[in-house]
Amino acid sequence: MGKNKGITLVALVITIIVMLILVGVSITVAINGGLFGTAENAKDRTKTAVEAE
Repeated sequence: MGKNKGITLVALVITIIVMLILVGVSITVAINGGLFGTAENAKDRTKTAVEAE
């Protein structure tokens, strides 16, 4: 038998774990960094500018 080429289950599990960690860090930064609050402020200012125009 020749060597099988492909992704092993261990490599797949490690990849999924790393991706989950990155997603968790990204969500934490987005929430604690005030990203959503800044977006709300920008939306409100845009709406006010459009109404004033």
